[in-house]
Amino acid sequence: MSSCPARFDEELGIWVVDDPGEVRGVLLDPETFRPDNALVAHTPLSVKALRVLSSVGFALPPTLANNAGPSHRPIRAAVARFFSPARVAAIEPFTRRLVSERVDAAWELLDSGPVDLVETIAAEPPALVVLEMLGVRDVDVPALKAWSRDSLELFWGWPGEDRQLELAHSAAEFYGWLRTRTEAARRLAGDDLFGVLAGLGLTDEEICAVAYFLLIAGQETTSQLISTAFHRMLTEPAENPVEQVLAEASSVPTWRRVTAVPVSVGEVELPADAPVLLGLTGHGGPADLAFGIGLHRCLGAGLARLEARVAVERAEPLLAAVRLVEEPPPMLELLSFRAPSRLLVRR
Repeated sequence: MSSCPARFDEELGIWVVDDPGEVRGVLLDPETFRPDNALVAHTPLSVKALRVLSSVGFALPPTLANNAGPSHRPIRAAVARFFSPARVAAIEPFTRRLVSERVDAAWELLDSGPVDLVETIAAEPPALVVLEMLGVRDVDVPALKAWSRDSLELFWGWPGEDRQLELAHSAAEFYGWLRTRTEAARRLAGDDLFGVLAGLGLTDEEICAVAYFLLIAGQETTSQLISTAFHRMLTEPAENPVEQVLAEASSVPTWRRVTAVPVSVGEVELPADAPVLLGLTGHGGPADLAFGIGLHRCLGAGLARLEARVAVERAEPLLAAVRLVEEPPPMLELLSFRAPSRLLVRR
């Protein structure tokens, strides 16, 4: 646990708060520590990248993760219904079937050589599950995965200008797809995510912003959680690897806030408009802190736990029969996302 309640990181240009008690206090005070910067690109976007995004009307107005205003509650309530405990429990057989199919495929592929457990098992089931939960059909899942990974890097990574331009084109393509789905929902209202949001009277930009965040966070972070749990089981067998990972090395180790007014964190004085990076995991706090608390607690926490538990249970015999080809494995390391990007194993 950090002995200092808050410290300024010169390299990141942000105030870092790691102490679990202080992090909890920050998250429970959204008026003082606002979420306005939650979805702002950590690396300022170049003019060329901004032009690409602007060409499709890309916008992330306050909706969920970046919203502490009065519109947050009705949007959150509408989305929360998709992730009710009853719906999460009902999706378990579907989740188990998806994971089982991929574990069986991994066993077969091992006969021919090394297998990447991230792509073979962890990558696609969370996307298929969240799409089913949200009622969103006819989605190119490999494209969704590519869009999601690119957007995470664009907004939470350190891409140079050339890489930013590539990522911006990907984000623009994703946003264009979201626009198309939103327009279709306007014409023929349904009970899927887009139809429900249209029924709330949200603008097109607000609907796209909600869907953009949900369709990335609702599956990519779970794939990362499963990948991290697999790595833990391959290197440090644990009785409850999912909960250990959530407490010690979650795939979402940090999250951002910005101060609305001058405020003290412990004995440290922070000015107004100070960006703050909260350590959610690995600092002696509870596993639940990995999903946040309060107004912006992750709506999919129960679903993510279910999916990770099912993946670990179903893959356990496979993990016991293989060894890592690369240790440490190559990692995705962004400001707020961290997980193995590949877990190459062989018998």
